Amino acid sequence: MHDVTDLSDLHADVNRRAAALFAAVDDYEQEDAFFAEIDALAAELPAGDADGLFHRACARDTWGHSDLAVPLYREALERGGLTGENRRRAVIQMASSLRNIGEVRTALAMLEAERAHGSDHLDDALTCTTALCLATLGREREGLSLALVALAKHLPRYNRSMANYGRDLLEN
Repeated sequence: MHDVTDLSDLHADVNRRAAALFAAVDDYEQEDAFFAEIDALAAELPAGDADGLFHRACARDTWGHSDLAVPLYREALERGGLTGENRRRAVIQMASSLRNIGEVRTALAMLEAERAHGSDHLDDALTCTTALCLATLGREREGLSLALVALAKHLPRYNRSMANYGRDLLEN
């Protein structure tokens, strides 16, 4: 049995090593080899651990298996225990996967609910995923507006005008 400190340290270690594996994903020729490494890492955590489920979902998602990722993301989120960046990433990534498998309205509802959870460095990823959902639903102008406003703050110049143009798309 792990005490809280040991489990917290274990989560931090697994999250760090998972990030390193994902950074090297292009070095893998076979998805099964990558899945095996992530699954072994997740198995170091207690059975059913939300972070372990999350990493397993990410692995399937990374290789284009949205249909396999969604149930794992769903279970990780429903179990609770995902916090901070992993929780927010799980929501964004699950919504993207739901869009890929045709559950666009569910995805958009998740993303809209997530926006109410505050702001962080993943806001632009949330916005881009929302824009994709809107485009899939035939609301391209609204999606483009969101994308332009999000992008505007990263431009070396024209920040104000691009943000205004993005907002104007919804008014004209």
